[in-house]
Amino acid sequence: MCIKRNKKKKKTTITAKKELIARNIKIQNNCGFTIWPGWQGQSGTPNGGGTTLSAGQSYNLGVPDNWTGGRIWARTGCDGNFNCETGGCGNSEQCNGQWGETGVTLAEFGLNKWQNLDFYDVSLVDGFNLLTTIKPEGGEGDCKEIGKCNGNLLDECPNDLKVVKNGKIVECQSACTKLRKEEFCCTGSHGSADSCGPTNYSRFFKDRCPQDYSYAFDDSSSTFTCRGSNYVVTFC
Repeated sequence: MCIKRNKKKKKTTITAKKELIARNIKIQNNCGFTIWPGWQGQSGTPNGGGTTLSAGQSYNLGVPDNWTGGRIWARTGCDGNFNCETGGCGNSEQCNGQWGETGVTLAEFGLNKWQNLDFYDVSLVDGFNLLTTIKPEGGEGDCKEIGKCNGNLLDECPNDLKVVKNGKIVECQSACTKLRKEEFCCTGSHGSADSCGPTNYSRFFKDRCPQDYSYAFDDSSSTFTCRGSNYVVTFC
């Protein structure tokens, strides 16, 4: 759950180092606490793959026009050595090409792909740690803002999917991540859309976050497209 503070803080924006970029993804921290966004892509890790955002801060991430397999997530509860309660990717602010630990909400991007379309989604296939939304800016086509949820997923999380650290629920992991069974992970004998459908666990996520991926083959209601857009990824 995102904590609201009464005291207003001045919003600041951190801009990534200048390099050859074509798109901007603004990462906004609307939580009432510090987060440590991380990112990685199959086609590269722009600007080292991580930063620190205090409450109200944002970061402008420049990415190539063909950035594919892109994932952005929030690390939470990190100490001075970057041991994090969720989403850890090594012992530094920057992930440097390492993927984050499973169990967190993912903002996913594949830019300039089929017919020059961007494909984007919010995925709970690994689990949920923070509300995460994606908003296109300035693109062409059916460019929807996505990722809004109903209810409090951490408080309402099924007991066998909860992850508790330091006396609080920090993640609601997916059944695949937590229980490691083929029917939940859509692997092995369940490795096709015909043999792997929604389960009671995936429906828990889908009922609360209808636009988000709830399991591996949840494509029809969870993949969105836009063309030539910049994006805003907002946590909380």
